[in-house]
Amino acid sequence: MTVSEYVQFDAIGLAELIARRQVSAIEVQAAAQQAIANVEPRLNALAEHWHDEPLPSAAEGPLYGVPFLIKDLAISMQGHAHEFGSRLAQGTGSTADSFLMQRFRRAGLLTLGRTTVPELAISTTTESRLCGPTRNPWDLNRSAGGSSGGSAAAVASAMVPVAHATDGGGSIRVPAAACGLFGLKPSRGLISMGPFLDEAWNGLAVQGVLSRSVRDSALLLDCMAGAEPGDPFQLAPAQASYLSALKQAPEPLKIAVQLHPLNGQRSDPLMVEALQALVRTLEGLGHQCEQMDLDIGLSWDAFVEMNARFWASNTAAWLDALSGETGRPLDADWLEPATLALHRYGQALPATDLLAAMDQRNQVSRQLGGFFKRFDLLLSPTLSQLPPVIGTYNAGQEQLDGLGWMHRVFNHSPFTALANICGTPSMSLPLYQDAASGLPMGMQFTAGAAGERLLLSLAGQLEQVLPWRGRTPPVWAAHS
Repeated sequence: MTVSEYVQFDAIGLAELIARRQVSAIEVQAAAQQAIANVEPRLNALAEHWHDEPLPSAAEGPLYGVPFLIKDLAISMQGHAHEFGSRLAQGTGSTADSFLMQRFRRAGLLTLGRTTVPELAISTTTESRLCGPTRNPWDLNRSAGGSSGGSAAAVASAMVPVAHATDGGGSIRVPAAACGLFGLKPSRGLISMGPFLDEAWNGLAVQGVLSRSVRDSALLLDCMAGAEPGDPFQLAPAQASYLSALKQAPEPLKIAVQLHPLNGQRSDPLMVEALQALVRTLEGLGHQCEQMDLDIGLSWDAFVEMNARFWASNTAAWLDALSGETGRPLDADWLEPATLALHRYGQALPATDLLAAMDQRNQVSRQLGGFFKRFDLLLSPTLSQLPPVIGTYNAGQEQLDGLGWMHRVFNHSPFTALANICGTPSMSLPLYQDAASGLPMGMQFTAGAAGERLLLSLAGQLEQVLPWRGRTPPVWAAHS
């Protein structure tokens, strides 16, 4: 199999070729390794690349032999490092597989490395001091997004068809929008974080994948979903597979449309124009769209501060544990300025303030619960602007305190964090491109609790009407 042939297939397509013996898993692996070699030097998407990983033993898995990458965060793979994008954690590793890694193995996926992340995932751009900036395949001067930026750049450039990702405030959907991918943030409690975590960021963070096709994400969700013993959040199993949701278009939906973010800023006119075009398409499909001003029950400043309390308290505890494990001090030799600022913020946070944040989360969640009694979905741009130029996002971070850093993060991705607070599923679809720059523009749909099948059904419909599979970025594995 040549690289030019390899990049034509999504994960399901490659698995079908292997199952029909039209190509061997070894040949697919070799093509993937060459694809990585072709583009990785320009993108810097991998924290570590494994050349000798054995084929999985689960030959019956639905994705047997399909090349895969895991994010350097929130997943453990026996015998391999996990460094969280931080010099503080360099050299730390895993002595056992996490539950999700076990499921990826059972699916038959062949993991070829770890993808880059911003330090401890506290950013929506992937430009850590440990690994350097990860670049966008559509424009090497632009950010690939974050915190799953390495996974996004790898999938968008066709190193692999699908890669692991996580989302605590937009970290699946932001890089999906930046790199022209499909990204679904699942519901809280659908995929286990165990056994080494009971939850992440007080339940704000969830596991998932980034892909180039809706069906790949749907099948991977079938492979990932399901509680494990001791999980603090457990959803009832879906009545049918997530993949089957793509077989039938949704019934006419009532969709609320949010043009501009809640922070008082305005979405770029390019995003507004694309969103309005999407509304016309949706109405042509029989869906009802209604523009509205969203009320989440909190001011923007209160919303950011609530999130800051979750992020900072968890980051502070995590850093203290890493420092104890490695013997390294929490100082500028080992950590970036924004990380140190969040640590200080979290250390000074009274427990009562964290409890107050939990109360505010309940307030917002109840408000949105009522909203989803009136509407099936909430539609907005995924990002209010095109991806930033490398270096601009992190500029001057040493001058910010922890709350100031959180305002910077949330002003970059003001639409995404609401679904993390409420625990509901949300997806970004790469439906449009900026005509001038060629950069992708993602559109975000958020559903009520356990609404993954509804989202996937609509995503499948839009993938047919507004297809994106034929678009390839300038940095593409088969172009080298």
